[in-house]
Amino acid sequence: MTTKTQNADHSHEAKGLAILFADDERSLQELMKLEIPRMGHRVTVCPDGLTAAAALEKESFDCLLVDLDMPGLSGIDVIAKARELCPDADAVVLTGKSSLETAIAALRHGAFDYLTKPCKLVEIEALMRRVQEKRRLTQQYRALKRRLERIEGTPRLVGTSAGMDRVRTLISKVAPTGSTVLILGETGTGKELVARAVHDQSPRSGEPFVAINCGALPESLIESELFGHRKGAFTGADEHRIGLFEVANGGTIFLDEIGELPKAMQAKLLRVLESREIRRVGENRALNIDVRVVCATHRDLPEMVASGDFREDLMYRINTFEIFLPPLRDRTEDIGELAEHLLTRFRGKAGAGVRHIAEDAIAVLKSHVWPGNVRELANVIEHATILCDAGPIDAAHLPAHFNRRQLTGAAANHPGPITLRDLEMQAIYQALERNGGNKPKAADELGISLKTLYNKINQASDLEKTA
Repeated sequence: MTTKTQNADHSHEAKGLAILFADDERSLQELMKLEIPRMGHRVTVCPDGLTAAAALEKESFDCLLVDLDMPGLSGIDVIAKARELCPDADAVVLTGKSSLETAIAALRHGAFDYLTKPCKLVEIEALMRRVQEKRRLTQQYRALKRRLERIEGTPRLVGTSAGMDRVRTLISKVAPTGSTVLILGETGTGKELVARAVHDQSPRSGEPFVAINCGALPESLIESELFGHRKGAFTGADEHRIGLFEVANGGTIFLDEIGELPKAMQAKLLRVLESREIRRVGENRALNIDVRVVCATHRDLPEMVASGDFREDLMYRINTFEIFLPPLRDRTEDIGELAEHLLTRFRGKAGAGVRHIAEDAIAVLKSHVWPGNVRELANVIEHATILCDAGPIDAAHLPAHFNRRQLTGAAANHPGPITLRDLEMQAIYQALERNGGNKPKAADELGISLKTLYNKINQASDLEKTA
């Protein structure tokens, strides 16, 4: 008898999927024995639920095709058994009933999709392609995650300030639940790290974590990226595409900068959150999904609601549980620990003799207002790590504007030329300091829009990173 481990290895080496087909109709059993191998997959055919459960004890499968109504054990019972023995297997249920209630119940028990009998072979083949694509993307995600953890270590929240202790407490409270989470905080504070912590401490930790920046996608492609599309749905749609919600099925999707989502997409997202189903662009059929949604924004959503830029019903739907991530200027006691943590990340780019960060450099870092928050600190430490040849990183290794910012005049006693960008950033830092780090007030004082202020801060951070 072939062992389960041996079959698991074989299923990964062989082309196609290892499929378990269970149905009590003899004609379908014979048909699947012939047709599924022709699709490029390996199939084990079972006449009832009990036989299917026994097969799961002996072998590992990539996909299950199971009838809902079978003697001995129902399709839902077989799926439950598979969740214990083959947790990575995707289940597809077959139902001959005109009512889809039982199929929907199966989806709630973890089924990937359903087909209504009599179904066509082309429908089965298309569904198997979807299963293959989902598995490919999931494996790719896991490989990238392992590689990132090898390079940078497991992401973690750094800092012992009261603000960070509260963040950790809130994460531990909400992570085990299935609640939607809204993470609030300025740009660069590490909102994605909080979202990952929620995922990693949840029962979904073994499933995909998919992050998407809503402000980084062209408006014309957002719907396709989130929900997928069918071939030919629009110009340039040359093949079927699985959306990120489908990739995240069973896991967590992180919608960063949700305040940037166009109004039309807000309505579609609200429908997905309420119905737990998606429709690919160009398709009428809905697909049930089981995804935990975590959102984040640096924007003031109530203010956006008041101005008509954000749907009030969506705001209430996504902020079931709020976590506020404090800006770096409000937790300066964490800067030393954060800086050393970031130095460890960038040590591969440093000289062999770089050991730690000197006290004078830490003092300068603590005096900075940090408009770009932890992201800006990371750029500064990377800059200093590259510049330092040996010994500790000291204040001289920090970017030039850290010292220039301390000057009362724009170029007082400055030995070299100062650029217009230096003067501009100096004015921004001084305005932020005068307003206690309040960006809207600083932007108003400077006579620029809040968006322009954020853009200039981000540009400065990018320049420091490449300096």
